[in-house]
Amino acid sequence: MQPIRHIVFDIGKVLLHYDPHLAYQELIPAEAERRAFLEEVCSNAWNLEQDRGRSWADAEAEAIARHPDKAELIRAFRQRWSMMVPYAYEDSVAVFRDTLAAGHDVTLLTNFASDTFVEARRRFPFLDETRGVTVSGELRLVKPDLAIYRHHAATFGLDPAATLFIDDSEPNVEGARQAGWRALHFTGADKLRADLASEGVKLDRAKPRLARA
Repeated sequence: MQPIRHIVFDIGKVLLHYDPHLAYQELIPAEAERRAFLEEVCSNAWNLEQDRGRSWADAEAEAIARHPDKAELIRAFRQRWSMMVPYAYEDSVAVFRDTLAAGHDVTLLTNFASDTFVEARRRFPFLDETRGVTVSGELRLVKPDLAIYRHHAATFGLDPAATLFIDDSEPNVEGARQAGWRALHFTGADKLRADLASEGVKLDRAKPRLARA
């Protein structure tokens, strides 16, 4: 088996806690009503369209045209982003930093929209510690589209057979594998350390440690 030379981290839900419900708990207290709003108005599909490069202003205008009675809540989606992403996962960030400390080549690949990533990087400076990042909103591509993995590999000179991708989404993991990468389905920092070891990626620390994010 070819040794791992490159490690690619997803950001959302691997390194950062992301939950749209948090931003709406005060605005839409009833859970069923809040869930319906996030499924029907500010849905995952709607959010993915932002990832493909449309500006938030254009996206909001389109959503408001479809749901004029929800205009205030639609605008809150962007205005309350910081509530949706309240913190970094300390144990996961520790794994991320330990891969860097062990001398591994690390990059980031995220489906965050471009302006969302700018805000995330401002709030979480550790996102700048890798040698580079591909933000899907800049390309109008999103995982698991194979083109995004190929673009990332070409941009950073990665050998797919020696590249290990870490993501919390099984479709994204499968997409990476179809692009020729090895990939791990992230379910927690403890398991990630064991999974990395099984792929031949050795870290100095055997147990998670606290890390400043």
